[in-house]
Amino acid sequence: MKNSKYYPWIVVGLLWIVALLNYLDRQMLSTMQKSMMIDITELAIAENFGRIMGIFLLIYGLMSPVAGVIADRINRKWLIVGSLLVWSAVTYGMGYAKTYEQVYWLRALMGVSEALYLPTGLAMIADFHSSKTRSLAIGIHMSGLYTGQALGGFGATIAANFSWQAVFHLFGIVGIIYAVVLIFLLHDKEGHAGTKTANLQPAASRSTKEPFMKSFGVIFGMLSFWILLFYFMAPSFPGWATKNWLPTLFSENLGVEMAKAGPTATISIAIASFLGVLIGGPLSDRWVQKNIRGRMYTSAIGLSLTIPSLILLGFSHTYLGLIGAATLFGIGYGMFDTNNMPILCQIIPQKYRATAYGIMNMVGVFAGYSVTLMLGSSTDAGSLGADFSKLAIVVLVAVILFLLFLKPKKELTYTSVELADSGIKH
Repeated sequence: MKNSKYYPWIVVGLLWIVALLNYLDRQMLSTMQKSMMIDITELAIAENFGRIMGIFLLIYGLMSPVAGVIADRINRKWLIVGSLLVWSAVTYGMGYAKTYEQVYWLRALMGVSEALYLPTGLAMIADFHSSKTRSLAIGIHMSGLYTGQALGGFGATIAANFSWQAVFHLFGIVGIIYAVVLIFLLHDKEGHAGTKTANLQPAASRSTKEPFMKSFGVIFGMLSFWILLFYFMAPSFPGWATKNWLPTLFSENLGVEMAKAGPTATISIAIASFLGVLIGGPLSDRWVQKNIRGRMYTSAIGLSLTIPSLILLGFSHTYLGLIGAATLFGIGYGMFDTNNMPILCQIIPQKYRATAYGIMNMVGVFAGYSVTLMLGSSTDAGSLGADFSKLAIVVLVAVILFLLFLKPKKELTYTSVELADSGIKH
């Protein structure tokens, strides 16, 4: 099967389910706060709940660059399988938590294991697909994250009918079983470190024996990467805000219980984000064939749509207004999300992609960590909606800087960067 011409799309399908479980397992906690606080009373305080969400982001962010470096140096199949197995076991174990401290440290451990996945999975898909299908392939994969986020909204609904412990046990078991399935079906791209043909590559193209810090030196030595880094970080404020606090915002602004608000909020975002992928992926893949800045323009158009949507999310108190705002945000964010790795491929050589995305993921997650804590305090103070709307300013600045200063190039390969390092023109 791995030699089939369709295998690049099979990889997307296999990793789509991993992406779904990645976000499902982390999202469930945000919608089950009220169910859990009956047994763990400390969770009734929004600031305490913010700390639980925040420790995941802090650990996840710190581990992301490490995950990228590892993914550039070993067989990515085993990193993905191991990551899924550990975070699924943690999810299962969450159902046995009795105290606030146990939930806190289990959440921290989940941050370590889940951080290993995204840079690894995206780099693998980018290697399997050319520039003609890369944005669409990555976009379809990212829709798995949106679907997991949406299904996580049903955590409160299931918990209301059974128990929050049963929810964690169920999805933990599902992930463990799927990790076993991947052992037999998932294969890394031949030529990458850890594969059978890796040793057949020219010595200059291998990254396994390269000094650990050289990757960071190459990446941080590129001005375009710094610009892309800020562009990726700025939308992470509202991106993580919607992941962790949108169900609460819907519940407060509509005056409905979380069991109804959670699915409404997460499904609205997920469906719209998938539409954004279907729009932004093919548009970007076609546009970049004619204009090297085509992916940039597609991404910027999408991100610009999130600006008015954030203002509407903050101040609307009707179903129509909130769902409409969430839909606009999802479409725009989907167009942005599906093009981040493809744009990265235009400025970073192939053997550093997972490391570079890991760094981007780290700064994005740290932005999410800070906004999660901030909105926890905002919820306690009754100003959640107003603070949501202010995030539009950060996004606007990012779009302007991105369009003015980022200079994409043709995709860089192992060979081109080695020639550049040697001072040889090609």
